[in-house]
Amino acid sequence: MSREEENLSSLDAKKKFRELVDDVKVCMMISDLSAKPLSANPMQAKEVDESGNVWFLTGRDSNHFENFEKNSECQLFFSDAKSNFLSVYGNIEIDNSRVRIEELYSGFDNAYFDGKEDPRIVALKFTPEQAAYWSADQNRLVTLFKLGYAAITGKDQDLGSYGKMDL
Repeated sequence: MSREEENLSSLDAKKKFRELVDDVKVCMMISDLSAKPLSANPMQAKEVDESGNVWFLTGRDSNHFENFEKNSECQLFFSDAKSNFLSVYGNIEIDNSRVRIEELYSGFDNAYFDGKEDPRIVALKFTPEQAAYWSADQNRLVTLFKLGYAAITGKDQDLGSYGKMDL
């Protein structure tokens, strides 16, 4: 199956990264990268700032918070229903600023916390270092048709793009 590799750098990479994160929002956050099985938690990206950092809110009582106190390395995995995938490696910085927490907090966070004043809340700033993405570029029906066509004819089909991002 044919795919065009598209490695992105600088502004193009940051733009594509922001688009993918803004579209998907929810990711699996992997902390303690040496653990087996992996320590994974679903997390909602609250914001991608001007520098390309991804911001999250979490509780001091969570297992990934404990992991980040020991080691800041982190891997994020995003995917959506349109067959777009993003894998990002980077580092987490714990931010206790009440101002930043209030900026990121929304009503949906009440499901996890007792309001934005909850002392358990901390902000996590994820700074990406390396990323890779895969995009179907068409809707799922077109991709399925192309897979079927390739299976019947043996001819390569353009199934989308993939590449690395130099962030």
